[in-house]
Amino acid sequence: MTGICPPPRGRFAVVGSGTGTTASRLLDAVDDGTIPADVAVVVGNNSRSGILTRARDRGVRTFHLSGKTHPEPDMLDAAMLDALDAAGTDLVVLAGYMKLLGPRVLERFKGAVLNTHPALLPAYGGVGMYGDRVHAAVLADGATRTGATVHQVTAVYDEGPIVAQREVEIRPDDDVEQLRARVQAAEKSLLVDVVAAWFTDAAPPASGVAGDQASGLMRESLRRDRTASPPSARA
Repeated sequence: MTGICPPPRGRFAVVGSGTGTTASRLLDAVDDGTIPADVAVVVGNNSRSGILTRARDRGVRTFHLSGKTHPEPDMLDAAMLDALDAAGTDLVVLAGYMKLLGPRVLERFKGAVLNTHPALLPAYGGVGMYGDRVHAAVLADGATRTGATVHQVTAVYDEGPIVAQREVEIRPDDDVEQLRARVQAAEKSLLVDVVAAWFTDAAPPASGVAGDQASGLMRESLRRDRTASPPSARA
């Protein structure tokens, strides 16, 4: 009796620079079935970063690729592309990656590179706006709301199409540390929802300020990517 082989699971790469808490959240979501895909590879640009240590501890293939391993930008871009292609990557997820991806990677995975930002873009985005700088600016402006954004990545910081956003209320007694904790929680949960939706041909939950927009963008992106040649080099 000949069995029917199930279709191959999707595969996504995680690229980061920091402690790896977002990567761990994504790995947890894969393990518990929330994300119906596998982490193909984790790439870090700091050999001592937590993201590489956490991934290795969980048996995930890792690469350290940076200006130290590849001093020329073109070489680094090519090495990153080789690592992603060799792993059979369908989607690239940036998790606290503090560099711009090179043009080859962006062209190869056009529309299939996601990043998070700790504010409701286009507000508080752009060069130099990251981490606590964002939260400090939000509080200094006396804003009453902020949040998390998942967007597609282009060659310009924080200017790619918005995929989904989740709002976080700013409390009267908030300081940077308190606000950071709530926004980071929103970032992680939103990213899990978006990656899960990417691999299930569904829209992410319509929560926050851009639910309707998120649904439309995600469906459009999925339709485009699944009718075109897939980024993955898998057979």
